[in-house]
Amino acid sequence: MSLFSKSSQRGILPGFGLTLGVTLFYFTLIVALPLLAMLYKSFNLGWADFWSIISSERAVATYRITVSAALLATLLNALFGMLLAWVLVRYEFPGKRLLDAVVDLPFALPTAVAGLALVTVFSANGWFGRYLEPLGIKIAYAPLGIALAMMFTSIPFVVRTVQPVLEDVATDVEEAARSLGATNWQIFANIIWPAIFPAFVAGCSLSFARSLGEFGAIVFISGNLPFETEVMSLLVFIRLDEYDYPAAAAIATVMLVIAFVMLFVTNSIQAWQLKYAERN
Repeated sequence: MSLFSKSSQRGILPGFGLTLGVTLFYFTLIVALPLLAMLYKSFNLGWADFWSIISSERAVATYRITVSAALLATLLNALFGMLLAWVLVRYEFPGKRLLDAVVDLPFALPTAVAGLALVTVFSANGWFGRYLEPLGIKIAYAPLGIALAMMFTSIPFVVRTVQPVLEDVATDVEEAARSLGATNWQIFANIIWPAIFPAFVAGCSLSFARSLGEFGAIVFISGNLPFETEVMSLLVFIRLDEYDYPAAAAIATVMLVIAFVMLFVTNSIQAWQLKYAERN
């Protein structure tokens, strides 16, 4: 019996030592070392120079533009991504598989191509821009265009994290609640929403983090005007193009800190939600 148990335990993860070693080597080589090199470059500046770079008027303007556009893009992705996941899971209609495949298009499409497509559609002489700009709605070469580019590249994160969880929600529980007189809103608020909330928060946080680091799509549609439509990733690129590597590393460090803080808040919310669900 003991031999059987020992054999079963070994069979849980065959080759654990080797696979763990390869995984840690890959993580160190691809993720940890570049991040450590960037942090090392930043710390070599000294606190005074580091603070001078990240608190400069131009840098602060890029923080404001990037974070505000990312927040707007995430809020819209949270709404439309949730609705899109709901439609794909709960309804059957012609072209459903095509729509499901199109959701992943931003993952496969080079972001520069996405930026060119958005400019073609929303510029002053574009398909939609020619009608929107006379109404005072300027998208291309404006902060709204930045948010739109971020939405395009990050909406799959919300859809693809919510969709599988929504598919696993047991419909018989909903039918039982409906038979007891629960309204559609009560079913959603008390049965569906608690089940998908952790995945929804995870998808929104990934969408926000992806928006912070977006570059290719934004470069073409933003106009790249300092203090108006210049984002953090573009300022990092400009500093690299000027061979000012310490300044680029300093600004990239700020982006890294913002992303880590966002992920920490997200994990805290998910942990609280799980504890709340266990208590109730």
